[in-house]
Amino acid sequence: MSSFTLAPDTAVGLTQHLGLSPRWLDHVPMGGASGGIALRRAARAVQAGDADFVACVAADTNHVDSFRKTLSSFSRFAQDAVYPYGSGGPNASFALITRHYMNRTGASREDFGRICVAQRANAQRYNGALMRKPLTLEDYMAARAISDPIHLFDCVMPCAGAEAFLVCREDAVLGLGLPFARVLSTIERHNAYPDDPIQYRGGWAMDRGDLWGMAGVRPEAVDFVQTYDDYPVIVMMQLEDLGFCAEGEAPAFVRAHSLTVDGDFPHNTSGGQLSVGQAGAAGGYLGLVEAVRQLTDEAGETAVPDARVGLVSGFGMINYDRGLASSAVLLARP
Repeated sequence: MSSFTLAPDTAVGLTQHLGLSPRWLDHVPMGGASGGIALRRAARAVQAGDADFVACVAADTNHVDSFRKTLSSFSRFAQDAVYPYGSGGPNASFALITRHYMNRTGASREDFGRICVAQRANAQRYNGALMRKPLTLEDYMAARAISDPIHLFDCVMPCAGAEAFLVCREDAVLGLGLPFARVLSTIERHNAYPDDPIQYRGGWAMDRGDLWGMAGVRPEAVDFVQTYDDYPVIVMMQLEDLGFCAEGEAPAFVRAHSLTVDGDFPHNTSGGQLSVGQAGAAGGYLGLVEAVRQLTDEAGETAVPDARVGLVSGFGMINYDRGLASSAVLLARP
């Protein structure tokens, strides 16, 4: 279970509310990295025989007041070292990270805008997206500033919602006749590169060798990518750290590729959080559930033709100048 608004309950409390008596349980409060981490831990539990079926669930009931409360009590670091000095919420933190990345790589607002515009085009194919109005690069560039260099369309819309998926052995799902995708590999990392003065890379860079090595595939074998996208700068970090381009080359990569469902590098095919909305911790499950849809012929209008292998990556738990948790998963069609 992953949720910001479940408190003061945890996964344990939820079992009583729902009348469940599971023999295995985990609470994964790691924001946007939760989906990959939940899948990784559920798969380990199934492998070890601790569980036959694990339901991985993320849900939040965001509204304005609950979102403010979450921000003000997000961490002890936020309470003691950020809010007392007049800074609050992720916009200011990601403005710092984005400006640092721009200075380091030469990325422009137009480069970030290409990500947002492509995802909005994908969202127009996806009925579950909150933001389906067409977005042009001109619209993106003209949007009002929120926390320079962050502008309106760089920000996600908090919303209420939920995502979920099941994890089990292949023989068990075949017996039930359910569609499924295979887990090729998973990674997670926490507090990567703590000596970097401001974050410009994440834990994916530390562990991508294991991710690709366990799966036995290379980046060029991937048919679509679902990155965590609370802000476009994090998308660029993931493209670099996961090995799709070299460090500092994500802006050029974005300029050289089409990121739409029918493009040469399908990315966040449902529209991602930037167009679907961010339902708290459920935002960390959005890309994973969309990847399963892609690989089980349930993606509908967002389907990538002949998709066989997909990558999903997550990022979460932002403090002032960095996010502390990262994850990634490679999935394949059976």
